[in-house]
Amino acid sequence: MSSKSYKQITQDLNQAIGTLRAAQSGTMSGFSAMAKAAMEPGVLSGIDKELIALAIGVAARCDGCLGFHVKALVRLGASREQVMETLAVAVYMGGGPSLMSAADAVRAWEEFTAQG
Repeated sequence: MSSKSYKQITQDLNQAIGTLRAAQSGTMSGFSAMAKAAMEPGVLSGIDKELIALAIGVAARCDGCLGFHVKALVRLGASREQVMETLAVAVYMGGGPSLMSAADAVRAWEEFTAQG
């Protein structure tokens, strides 16, 4: 078992993002507006968009991305099967390095869906 905690990673990043938001409010407001507009359900559902974001996070090997997007998928009611199928496509597209990141995304899923 790895020592990474995706709950802790997202909490720590939220603190640092808050500091950045205070120092660079215009840039962060712009980023937040872009994120909100991009993730708004349209032809693709909110779950579809979060699955895409998760796949990109896997390909980019971004722990924060894995944590935030898995957390959002849990909140939106995504199924384990949807997440696992998305991870399979991400591994196919990214090869071995994406496989390692997909394994981390599985751990994030298990952490955010654990009871307690």
